[in-house]
Amino acid sequence: MLHRHLNHQRFTLAAIDDIIARGSALDWRELRAELVRDRSLLEKVRRICGAHIRDPYAQRYHLWMHYAERQLAGLGEGSYLSSPPPADSA
Repeated sequence: MLHRHLNHQRFTLAAIDDIIARGSALDWRELRAELVRDRSLLEKVRRICGAHIRDPYAQRYHLWMHYAERQLAGLGEGSYLSSPPPADSA
């Protein structure tokens, strides 16, 4: 999904905010992959989410804030953004 604020495929603050607020699961996976590649974007995610964190109903921002904080702290990914385990073929 092309986002209106995604400028030359660079993840600006506005582009990340747009992805978090309106993105699909595929968009979120792409954002996560970019965060793994470029850890400096984690601070942008924290900055964006910090503006919404007081709203208890802004669950998307809470999720991404927790993700960014865990990554920055070196705690790895929580189960909330992990892929589900493969189905057992038995």
